[in-house]
Amino acid sequence: MASDSRPVVFATNALHPDGAALLAPHAEIVVGPDTADDTLRAGVRAADAVIVRAKLPSGVFDGAPRVKGVVRHGVGLDFIPVAEATARGIPVANLPGSNTQTVAEYVFAALFALRRPLARMDARLRADGWNPARSLADGTQEIGATTLGIVGLGAIGQRVAAIATAGFGMRVLGASRSGKAPAGVTPVGLDELFAQSDAIVIACPLTPETTGLVGADLIARMKPDAVLVNPARGPIVDTAALIAALKAGRIAGAATDVYDVHPVPPDSPLFALPNLIMTPHGAGITATSMRAMSIGAAEEVLRILKGEEPKNLVNPAYRKPAA
Repeated sequence: MASDSRPVVFATNALHPDGAALLAPHAEIVVGPDTADDTLRAGVRAADAVIVRAKLPSGVFDGAPRVKGVVRHGVGLDFIPVAEATARGIPVANLPGSNTQTVAEYVFAALFALRRPLARMDARLRADGWNPARSLADGTQEIGATTLGIVGLGAIGQRVAAIATAGFGMRVLGASRSGKAPAGVTPVGLDELFAQSDAIVIACPLTPETTGLVGADLIARMKPDAVLVNPARGPIVDTAALIAALKAGRIAGAATDVYDVHPVPPDSPLFALPNLIMTPHGAGITATSMRAMSIGAAEEVLRILKGEEPKNLVNPAYRKPAA
């Protein structure tokens, strides 16, 4: 509930201080105490604009006549029921490119953790001494001159490809909906990409078409020493198929930042897999990207509150709300 006459901006999660400072002179910022569905619905109902970092529930705009716009603190739109917003004449914006470098760097951090596990060497050195730790190096692998397959060639996929080719001399294969690829990337189908790649990166958005895209058949095509990195969305990869492949040693390893359910349930079988690296949906989060995303979101909200269209409008059809 607003404590003054300024418009209310509901943020599902805390903003970077620099982003909050941009908004504070013009709006009251209300940060949700948690991300439970009822909390999010109550926050949206009392807001003039919404900044989204948590998945909004279906029907969240019911009984929310004040909302003038919704801004994604990031890129992925699966956190926002865009069609519902459009039907109610609510503009939706996101921040393309705001965490592209951040996620690309995560991909290579994950690849190095899988191929050159320095943390494991460090632990062995401290626990068991020099020679046992040094012996771990014998089984490590370089990523240079290997083949990287990228599923999805949007901003993140293209940035990963550029780093792979220019920085490490990797051969890069790419699969995209358009069938096209940027310079330096060989366009291939999914079957060929999974069969030929030494490492595979999931970089496509979650849509009805990509849900379950990477299933048992594609995973079965992977080389026994190949690895998979998923910083995109959990449901793109069939979790049961990935668990089965890792448990049986049919692939060398995987790193995943995203899951079917967030947070991961404590009894999930994922935790028992020693060849799986798990991170808690942090691939797009650094101090640098958080500042950029919060400032970008604040700027878009200010445009909306002034009656202007957001710079990165994703649903131009909102101008014609359903009858």
